[in-house]
Amino acid sequence: MRIGIFGGSFDPVHYGHLWIAEMALEQLELDEIRWIPAAQSPLKPGGAIAKSEDRLRMLSLATAGATGHVVDDREIRRGEVSYTIDTVNELLQESPDAQILMVIGSDSLASMRQWHQPEELLGKVVPAVVQRGGEADIDFSVLDGLADADRIELFSQNVIAMPEIELSSSELRSRIAAGKSIRFRLPRSVEAMIAASELYR
Repeated sequence: MRIGIFGGSFDPVHYGHLWIAEMALEQLELDEIRWIPAAQSPLKPGGAIAKSEDRLRMLSLATAGATGHVVDDREIRRGEVSYTIDTVNELLQESPDAQILMVIGSDSLASMRQWHQPEELLGKVVPAVVQRGGEADIDFSVLDGLADADRIELFSQNVIAMPEIELSSSELRSRIAAGKSIRFRLPRSVEAMIAASELYR
């Protein structure tokens, strides 16, 4: 079983996130990809703007009917700061034979030394780094000393090639606050929920 985990605030989820998840499913030949919204990211101490239940609902709306996409609320249920290693350990207890691939951006790879227990984490998961169009080759040397050379070579074989996507959750929040259109930037169901709930106003 090959499980992809895709963590983040998803505040709000948008087509860039969805495209990455779908490309990960296809290129990495995953059995499923688990969307895991963070209760509170240790690297983003300000936290999310929308409530946890609203972010979960947006994810459920965005992925409804999409084969292989699973919304996993374990970090929300756990509460407080979300450490990826805790989530990975839980998943491995549930599915001991699973191979877990962690979908991250090159910025997250570069900050891996700041993550909680990075050496243990890299011993249990394979980072699948998103390489956006126009971006330089992924520099896996940032992991030297955190994993051995053979394992880093394995990591380098799981890069997700993506076209450049000019979308961000922070930009969408700014547009909503300014009363500007967010049409065609996220699923219509998510847009409708944001409007009905008056999120980010």
